[in-house]
Amino acid sequence: MVAFTLNGAAVSVEATGAPLLHVLRGACGLSGPRFGCGAEQCGACVVLVDGAPAYACTLGIEAVAGRSVTTVEGLGTPEAPHPLQRAFLDEQAGQCGFCLSGILVAAAALLARDPDPDEAAIRAALDPHLCRCGSHNRILRAVQRAAAEMRA
Repeated sequence: MVAFTLNGAAVSVEATGAPLLHVLRGACGLSGPRFGCGAEQCGACVVLVDGAPAYACTLGIEAVAGRSVTTVEGLGTPEAPHPLQRAFLDEQAGQCGFCLSGILVAAAALLARDPDPDEAAIRAALDPHLCRCGSHNRILRAVQRAAAEMRA
């Protein structure tokens, strides 16, 4: 049994030896974190572990025991979206959306540690994330927009 905090709620799962991603999508019923490559090369599976981005596809479930895990579902709600979620919608920053859950949580981690990142800092934070749709410029604008809203 592995106990941890998931999106603010205490959970316990029986899943020793499994990658965190499989537990999140299976036992926890979440669909935000996605399986892309399984080799830490695309960022589709990225979640926050104690506020830092982590690849859920390769991180074993035992590694999050007693820790806090945040997925895109934990950033906001449909009624009260996170400023990043609003900005991504306003900037039409996603097309297919497959990459966005990992990008959103990585951007949330960036804004938590740097509320006024310049474009280079945003690019560096999101560099590990692949977006095949070519939405990069809109994604950058959305993160800048959310940062400005969060500072106001």
